[in-house]
Amino acid sequence: MVSAAAQGARVALVTGAAGGIGGAVVRGLRADGLTVMAADHVAIPDDPDSLVADLADAAAPARMVAATIARFGRLDVLVNVAGVMIFKPVAAHDAADWQRVLAVNLVAPALLTAAAWPVLGEGASIVHIASVHARRTSPDVASYAASKAALVSLTRTTAIEGRERGIRCNAVLPGAIDTAMLRDSPNIRSGKEKIDPADIGQPEDIAAVVRFLASDAARFVTGEDIVADGGRMGAL
Repeated sequence: MVSAAAQGARVALVTGAAGGIGGAVVRGLRADGLTVMAADHVAIPDDPDSLVADLADAAAPARMVAATIARFGRLDVLVNVAGVMIFKPVAAHDAADWQRVLAVNLVAPALLTAAAWPVLGEGASIVHIASVHARRTSPDVASYAASKAALVSLTRTTAIEGRERGIRCNAVLPGAIDTAMLRDSPNIRSGKEKIDPADIGQPEDIAAVVRFLASDAARFVTGEDIVADGGRMGAL
């Protein structure tokens, strides 16, 4: 097999690739001509360019980057989509809850960035999927909101450190998106939180922003946290 490096194709590593947003990102980047390693904690059927890894395992990020390099010979784009949410009041969160959410939502993206850093070159792009909860949140999602706010801060620091090497880093803050995470939300199912169907976006809406940020068209965009919520937050 001729490596992506030999062919000159750009290579992306996408986490959370079995989910709604992650899957849309993988499909979109491949449509743009990128070679994509799709990663998730569950196997992705019928995708030979995929791997299974549990991001709660601190050793997983280095293995994922190494596997991508071993298979394709390079890495140009890192998209951190994987995330977990625990629905509990802040006073009900225990240490294990905080550790689980922070491990997947914050520590894993940081460790993936660190593992990828030596092999990323000029024009490389890192995109973190954060959340509008980083700016304006709701009850029962304290650990999730805190992790996403910290991820935005990580984005800004990484962008500053990457400037001299031409490595960009940005975050996308989705609003309500038609995914399993939204549909399974106890607040949504109970009616505690109501969202107008017109305010619910599709995974492809977020993938479109990621595709832009991963492309050379966004060469002058770094350190930004871009809200993609159909204008809902601005109208509140």
